[in-house]
Amino acid sequence: MSSLTMDAEPQQEAAAARPRYKVTGWGVLRSEWAKMWSLRSTWITLVLGLLFLLVFGLIAAWQFESGGLDEDFERSTAVDLSLFGVPFAQLALGVLGVLVTAGEYSTGMIRSTLAAVPRRLPVLWSKAGLYGLVALAVGMVGVFVAFGAGSGILSGTEAEMGLSDDGVARSLLGAGLYLGLIGVIGAGLGSWLRSPAGGISVLVGVLLLVPGLTSLLPNSWEDNISPYLPSSAGESMYALTHDSTTLAPGAGLAVFLGWTAFVLAGAAYRLKRNDV
Repeated sequence: MSSLTMDAEPQQEAAAARPRYKVTGWGVLRSEWAKMWSLRSTWITLVLGLLFLLVFGLIAAWQFESGGLDEDFERSTAVDLSLFGVPFAQLALGVLGVLVTAGEYSTGMIRSTLAAVPRRLPVLWSKAGLYGLVALAVGMVGVFVAFGAGSGILSGTEAEMGLSDDGVARSLLGAGLYLGLIGVIGAGLGSWLRSPAGGISVLVGVLLLVPGLTSLLPNSWEDNISPYLPSSAGESMYALTHDSTTLAPGAGLAVFLGWTAFVLAGAAYRLKRNDV
């Protein structure tokens, strides 16, 4: 037997003894969970989102109780005032969602991630799903704590409401769900556009700029388009009262879920069709 053959045998035995690792959905989830919490930006931005919900809600309640708000807020309820910080929190949670996915493209780490998970799509579902649950948890905690604290400040005022009053629990749950879905949309945009700056720009534009631009349209167009924009549909999910110009909570949820599915479908298509 030649020395070459003798050298090859131990190598073959070592290769045979080496364990083969199988990519599983649970393994992908664990990996994405570890990566998400290893970033300092995750902790900072989540804390900011929670603070936005609490601080702005409490300031609005305190200002109402002291008479510091203008007449536009005279008919506000405890729910309206407690959820005053939702528009600010949505930006923090949405931006972090973009960074969770687009950050790997900017650093080049996505190549290692997709090399470990060749099927690709489980990476997207894991990132978007995990971060969506985190954003949902932060949103739910924030809105319920803000309402509880705000209700104490507003006790004895015209805006006083309790959790058992009609529509209150539904509004709070809707606000938390809305923030969770904003996180999913942010993650989808980050994966679709593969650029933190691009994803954040589109997110901010859709949530803040597009609703303002619709006011330039003819009234008949604005009335037919505005309720179906992501921001308007999302707001109808947690609004306590509705009128003819807004969607019902269930319809708003359906429309917002449609926007969420659209963004995820775009991200999935590009992930499958384009090389990294």
